[in-house]
Amino acid sequence: MASLFNEFRLKDVVLRNRIAVSPMCQYSSDNGFPNDWHFVHLGSRAVGGAGLVVVEATAVSPEGRISPADSGIYLDDHVQPFAKIAGFLKQHGACPGIQLAHAGRKASANKPWEGDNHIDSDKGGWDTIAPSAVAFGGNLTKVPRAMSVEDIARIQKAFIAAAKRALAAGFEWLELHLAHGYLAHEFYSPLANHRTDQYGGSFENRIRFLLETFTAVRKVWPERFPLTARLSVTDWIEGGVTVEESIELLRRLKSAGLDLVDVSQGFITPDISQVPWGPGFMIPTASRIRREAEIPTAVGWMISDPQQAEDAVRDQHADLVMLAREMLRDPYWPYHAALKLGDEKAASILPVQYARAVKAR
Repeated sequence: MASLFNEFRLKDVVLRNRIAVSPMCQYSSDNGFPNDWHFVHLGSRAVGGAGLVVVEATAVSPEGRISPADSGIYLDDHVQPFAKIAGFLKQHGACPGIQLAHAGRKASANKPWEGDNHIDSDKGGWDTIAPSAVAFGGNLTKVPRAMSVEDIARIQKAFIAAAKRALAAGFEWLELHLAHGYLAHEFYSPLANHRTDQYGGSFENRIRFLLETFTAVRKVWPERFPLTARLSVTDWIEGGVTVEESIELLRRLKSAGLDLVDVSQGFITPDISQVPWGPGFMIPTASRIRREAEIPTAVGWMISDPQQAEDAVRDQHADLVMLAREMLRDPYWPYHAALKLGDEKAASILPVQYARAVKAR
């Protein structure tokens, strides 16, 4: 049997395989509420055989949305529609997960297909906040307001409240978004964090927001369920975050209760040219982090070939493979991967409604 189709246990959660659907923004919400689009988009990937399905970056406060059409869980009324989604995912064999996020200085933007640029405050946008009053650049030109210590405490309370709502909605896997140039990453990276107080400057200070926020969420998220994080482990630019720093940060997060890291990279500035784009280019880095930080890892980025995914898990470079674009191309990727790898589980991956009509070749 292929290693990709082995079960994976983390805390009290058992995934049916090592294939996870990565959180993918759909820019299809109204005031944060998920709708039928999200139900079908996420539900079809559970029906397709993934072991874990993670809801897109879901804002913990209104100003934390990337765009006005982003998913959010900052209202108690958000719980019920998310509960419908989480229940369906679990009913069809996938662990229901959700990623909590705050976009920081990259918030208040248009949808990607509408320009991906900042929206003026008088045209439906809003003022943004960040560790420092430094614009992201490129199409995102708004200069954010530098957060006060009171702002920091308010956002941390928003993460706590969002985690409680996620639990009430039936999610069993929680991921904190500490990556891709959003708020937590902005605190972590010296390219965005120019503060001179206890939240800026030294490595110890730059990781303070991340550690405090994680620790606060850990207190309200049940120990029986995984608490994970997506982390940009490198900024790919001189003066930015390094893999060595990230390994030390992950050791500390592990001590604070981190169960798994979703290894990611970049996007703290718009002008990075050093990324070694290519199939599975983050797998070696994830492998290093798994060894040196001694923590379970998930890895994604341009993984599409089943054999590459199988090798990553079999050779213990990662515990889970996160699929995004490939799952958009093929919601039934797990079934087709099992066929290609010659795994005996191929026939059982499909739901009974399909399996009776579609036989494994």
